[in-house]
Amino acid sequence: MTKRNTQQRRHTILAMVNEQGEVSVETLASEFATSEVTIRKDLTALEKSGLLLRRYGGAVALPQEIVAKGNDARDTLRKVAIARAAATLIKDHHRIIIDSGRTTAAMIPELAQKRGLVVMTNAINIANRLLALENEPTLLMTGGTWDPHSESFQGQVAEQVLRSYDFDTLFIGADGIDVARGTTTFNELVGLSQVMAEAARDVVVLVESEKIGRRIPNLELPWDQVTTLITDNNLAADLRQAIEARGVQLICAEVE
Repeated sequence: MTKRNTQQRRHTILAMVNEQGEVSVETLASEFATSEVTIRKDLTALEKSGLLLRRYGGAVALPQEIVAKGNDARDTLRKVAIARAAATLIKDHHRIIIDSGRTTAAMIPELAQKRGLVVMTNAINIANRLLALENEPTLLMTGGTWDPHSESFQGQVAEQVLRSYDFDTLFIGADGIDVARGTTTFNELVGLSQVMAEAARDVVVLVESEKIGRRIPNLELPWDQVTTLITDNNLAADLRQAIEARGVQLICAEVE
């Protein structure tokens, strides 16, 4: 099953759910002439993306009150555009780290067509989304101490696990970008992020343009540890120049 066919099928499933209000796994498997296992993965992926709700034997449309209270559509589009740009940097059989975060999690549907990936993560929600892919990668978890603030595992155990591997690329978010210093965070637990960066040959930061220039006390990764920064195309020209002057590859994704 190609990525295009998978995306088309999931798009059609979502349209059916929104039109009918509820669909069953059995009906969908018959409609698309595929297995119920594949349909369950489709529904899981769509639920993880916040597009429908799973129910026993099928799925239902999101209640309108949830849709109304959801994240700003523009914010979601930015995250998706940034995530898609990041996924283009991943080749088949790459060994990658995906840190916790909503923008990094948005990458997962874009990995469906990749082959032979090895993915390390410290976030349970990202691990679940990876396992929902039709073409499952080899999944590695850091383990460690659960941090409710970042909704991820942190601490010395996680750091020791990471030091046992080497990776092609780390994909990591940020609470802010200090143009003079590097990536910043509200979280004081920055040790694991630094070990992640040390374990990878390339470090790719995913961040919305509105966070660039935001000053936050906790420095996470200095510029000399960052290879690429991916943001949206709303970034001001002076900030683009300032980041590129730091020797960082800058990618500004077009927001649809």
